[in-house]
Amino acid sequence: MRREDPSMGARPVRLVQFTRSFHIGGTEVQVLELLRGLPPSYQLQVSVLEDAGPLMGAVWKLGYTAETFPLKGSVAQANTAYQVLRMARWLRSHRVDLVHVHDFYSSLIAVPAAKLAGAKVIVGRLDLSHWQGPARRAVHSRLTAMADHVVVNAEAIRRQLVDEEGLPAARISVIHNGLDLARFDARMREGLKAPLPDTGDAPILVHVANMNHPVKRQEDLLLALAMLHHGGTPLHAFLVGDGPRRKGLEKLAAELGVSETVHFLRHRTDVAAICARATLGVLCSSAEGMSNAVMEGMAAGLPMVVTRVGGNTDLVRDGERGLVVPPERPAQLAQAFNQLLSQPEKARRMGKEAREFVARELSLERLVRLHDALYQRVVHGP
Repeated sequence: MRREDPSMGARPVRLVQFTRSFHIGGTEVQVLELLRGLPPSYQLQVSVLEDAGPLMGAVWKLGYTAETFPLKGSVAQANTAYQVLRMARWLRSHRVDLVHVHDFYSSLIAVPAAKLAGAKVIVGRLDLSHWQGPARRAVHSRLTAMADHVVVNAEAIRRQLVDEEGLPAARISVIHNGLDLARFDARMREGLKAPLPDTGDAPILVHVANMNHPVKRQEDLLLALAMLHHGGTPLHAFLVGDGPRRKGLEKLAAELGVSETVHFLRHRTDVAAICARATLGVLCSSAEGMSNAVMEGMAAGLPMVVTRVGGNTDLVRDGERGLVVPPERPAQLAQAFNQLLSQPEKARRMGKEAREFVARELSLERLVRLHDALYQRVVHGP
């Protein structure tokens, strides 16, 4: 345990942040920001299913060691029950008041363990469960219903929990992700870590997403870019991200005749600096929670083109901070790109609005303050 202030009269709230691992991802980054930002009225502990990931070094630097409760393969085995009982004993021995669990697999351990130990538990629902099959969705719904409270990061997720899972609205809080603008700006100033393709004076579109899941719909982006390219619009695209689907996407780009203007940059650690060199940003997923990629594009002052799914419309309204199009409509994507390119002053104004929105509504200070208030309310009552 760490961060106890003996000068405070009341006993600090004993809080566990539980996530699957500390590989690079939006959820893991948000957990890290909570560890950095929560006040000393908390006695904090970190728990994981897997003690791994490049962000683990940052966790250690903050002075935390993670307690590990490994699933070891399939959840349908005796080890899962053993880890639940083991965690319940651990929670009781540390007199933990509250567990905040951030993902599906960690919830399998944390929710029943907290109930056995008599601790409060908050479940984070940070996507639309679009990657889960019916069985997993049913299990996740049941675990969510057992929680004392639920945190979502987008209004669309709140509506799904109320309308489809029957969760009372009073037990759900919407807390948007937070972005450290000062740190983001510093990364922009640091510049590129590797060269970028030469695009001359052509406008540049940036798309940041993994290439693991079809839900990211890079195919729609390539089709839209092909429409513009063959219509004579000199737009280049930087696709940041990697995964098993990349080779197929590269092949599609070649078949569409856009290989010279579509650049697959693979995984990059200098996304902020890449955004600083772009003209506009896009995320064309068919399902999405609260996208850190969209937030970072907005922080860089880019007008964003996003699909009308999930948390995208919490960030961008059509005509405000960017443009919103239906999912899986490449022609409408192309029209949106063309609209921004043909009206540069309007596009710059949208980018300025986007940056201001991030500073006002998506600050780390706001993220931490709202979580702090929620934790106190769950532990001590309203």
